[in-house]
Parts: sequence; C-alpha cells; structure tokens
Amino acid sequence: MRKGIHPDYKEITVVMSDGTEITTRSTMDTKDGVYKSEVDSKNHPFYTKSNTFTSTAGRVDRFKRRYGNKEEE
Repeated sequence: MRKGIHPDYKEITVVMSDGTEITTRSTMDTKDGVYKSEVDSKNHPFYTKSNTFTSTAGRVDRFKRRYGNKEEE
C-alpha cells in the first residue's frame, strides 16, 4: 500500500438510539471518538414494519381517481 494516502483507522464507540454502545474501528472523523446514531434497527420503520411515514393505499386510491379507467368515447 502507498503511504500517506489512506485515512486513519481508529477505534470509536457507536451509541445507538436506545443507549446501547458498540466499540468498533472506523475511519469516521469524530471529535471525542463517539458516534451517536439517531436511527437503528429498533426504531427505523423498515425494520419495525410501522407505516407511519407513507400510506401506500392512499397513493393508489389517489392515482386511480386521477388516472383511473375512463371510458373511451
């Protein structure tokens, strides 16, 4: 490997949204060596299967009303 072109690979602590701490190594530049995550698998809608952000059924109904089956004249 060439010297001087790679970022520093150092140990950091990742603090999850529920307070769980994980120690790992990363090239992430943090001031105090701690990264605080706001989103993880315990609160992200993809993993929790909650559909609070979007309503797919509402989108489909709106599409059908706007562009639905129109009789040909």
